[in-house]
Amino acid sequence: MAAVEFDEFGGGRADRVHARLFAGLMADLGLDTAYGRYLDAACAEQLVTVNLMSLFGLHRSLRGALVGHFATVEITSSPGSRRLAGAMRRTGAGPAAEHFYDEHVEADAVHEQVVRHEVVAGLLEEEPWLEADVAFGVDATVFTEDLLGGRLLADWRAGRSSLRTPLSREFTHIS
Repeated sequence: MAAVEFDEFGGGRADRVHARLFAGLMADLGLDTAYGRYLDAACAEQLVTVNLMSLFGLHRSLRGALVGHFATVEITSSPGSRRLAGAMRRTGAGPAAEHFYDEHVEADAVHEQVVRHEVVAGLLEEEPWLEADVAFGVDATVFTEDLLGGRLLADWRAGRSSLRTPLSREFTHIS
């Protein structure tokens, strides 16, 4: 897990920290990069995905569920990132937006193998009684992501934003 997180923090290079890459993506999309800037605009389905990770991460007794969550995110990230990188290119989102997703195509393909064979297998080898907790973490992650996906698709089909409060009109870079 530490090896994957080391990559997320740029492998020792500040310019490669994924939070910084994400800020570049936001800037390319014309979004404010200030921490928490859009928190009040987010719908419940958006917040629950992050709150679930925080819940698991803040309680040692939920470490099996955290590993299940972590595995789900890393295993599913690379294919989705490939599609999003293509979308960024098709819409002219900008080089930082493209780079953010391109970085995750390659990195998360490697992370997937590390998570499957070292993190999950390693945890269950040492603590086999956590198998149900790992499965719960996977199921809870899929459930919350499906809630969010359902909300986003329903709002998109209805021609409305999923945000509780609309963004200002200066966000017009991507239509």
